[in-house]
Amino acid sequence: MLIPTPLRSYTANAAAVSAHGTTLDQLVSDLDRQYPGLRFRIIDEQGAIRPHIRFFVNRLATRDLASALSENDEVMIVGALSGG
Repeated sequence: MLIPTPLRSYTANAAAVSAHGTTLDQLVSDLDRQYPGLRFRIIDEQGAIRPHIRFFVNRLATRDLASALSENDEVMIVGALSGG
């Protein structure tokens, strides 16, 4: 799983980490188990993906935490940048 720069403080600056799950939600839960606090940065209090976060599974965007995953899928988290 690829981690964007703004979230790497949770992963000891690792750009890529391993996580397991048969759905995107399970994968994010496993990430949070390994890197406490990470889930809150990407999933809101209602259990939805935060508006500035994008998930890509095998380079295809998804906003569905119930998306099924295979063991060899590549998952990338992208955080939108803002500024003026």
